[in-house]
Amino acid sequence: MLELRELTGGWGPTTIVESVSMTLLPGQTLTIIGRNGVGKSTLLELIVNRARRFSGSIWLDDQDISTLSTHRRARLGLGYVPQQREVFASLTVREHIAIAQRPGRWNRDVVIDLFPSLAARLDSRGNQLSGGEQQMLAIARALLGNPRVLLMDEPSEGLAPVVVEQLVHAVRSLTADNSISILLVEQRIEVALDLAERYIVMDRGRVVRDGATADLRERKDELPGFMGLGQV
Repeated sequence: MLELRELTGGWGPTTIVESVSMTLLPGQTLTIIGRNGVGKSTLLELIVNRARRFSGSIWLDDQDISTLSTHRRARLGLGYVPQQREVFASLTVREHIAIAQRPGRWNRDVVIDLFPSLAARLDSRGNQLSGGEQQMLAIARALLGNPRVLLMDEPSEGLAPVVVEQLVHAVRSLTADNSISILLVEQRIEVALDLAERYIVMDRGRVVRDGATADLRERKDELPGFMGLGQV
């Protein structure tokens, strides 16, 4: 569904991601883990064309999208939930939904069913929402584009445990019928391992380890050593 071939890029003249190759299969959830500053978020920004690609290629469902604009990638089925959420401060939840909607299975009723707390906030502006509500809106907005591949950057960042639980439940619901593939960057290792079937570890812009999360769960005591994350 999504394939990276020796992808290298970064910001301005600076290389952040170097020679990354990976494959995301249909209906699969793959998590990218690693220390802060190793290029995880930049990798997602390269995939959606917000960072600068130097070499390598990006393939979406057997089509090379490496030179396409961000909006053309979105129309081909690439959705993105950025780390900072980036909701519009002056637009209401209802307006966010209206401008994001494209034909497909994900519509207003479906995303409200996925995130019931947004139902009472339809007329609230983006800057009136809590952090958790903004994150739910950011995910809902991405889904309304009816993507086949969804990129999510640190969806649990800064959220209370009860809100994280709600988000985990929602993301698990997304993948229940294998109709969408998810590439997830997540610093909360317990969340990452819970949601994904496969993982890759990045260090200094490169992939240094990959495998099945089921195997990694059996060796969680190794995580601090090769990731520098401290105790899990």
